[in-house]
Amino acid sequence: MKFHAAMMPCVSRYTGRMFQTRRFQHCPVCGGQIEYRIPADDNRERATCTVCGTIQYENPLNVVGTLPVWGDQVLLCRRAIEPRLGKWTLPAGFMELGETLAQGAQRETDEEAGVQIEMQDLYCVMNVVRVGQVHLFYRARMLAPDCDPGPETLEARLFHEHEVPWDELAFHTVRYALERFFEDRRRGQGFPLHTADIA
Repeated sequence: MKFHAAMMPCVSRYTGRMFQTRRFQHCPVCGGQIEYRIPADDNRERATCTVCGTIQYENPLNVVGTLPVWGDQVLLCRRAIEPRLGKWTLPAGFMELGETLAQGAQRETDEEAGVQIEMQDLYCVMNVVRVGQVHLFYRARMLAPDCDPGPETLEARLFHEHEVPWDELAFHTVRYALERFFEDRRRGQGFPLHTADIA
């Protein structure tokens, strides 16, 4: 049995904003045709199978990662894959079933950067409604400066604030997390939790 999920632009009836959602065409249970309709006990369109009646719920995805620090430097990874091939990012990726936020962030850091870290507090929570994602970054203390990047990373490097390739960052959420981190460090009053809606 197959199913297809394509990215389609939609408009939220609650915010009036455009966002991207995965649009099913075939039911993953029986292969039947999917139709978008509002179920009797619901208030929004759902992917509903016209054959078996199964409803597929499409919910935001969690992207989890870390902001690894060694002394006064931060670690960035240059992407070896699309989207944003060749651009710099913090180590992060989609959370998997069976893991906590922190476990997912630590796993992604190991897979993408190959560094040993001590996980610290949750630092940034950012809603990226347009693509149906929530990005969550933890601060992390590197236990050694050595990196052994995985296949999704071209290179991993440590940067002082003035060395960060700001014009070559892959995502707005990465820029937001880095800007908050350097601002908090300059203030010297700790690292509070930051939240934001990223357009």
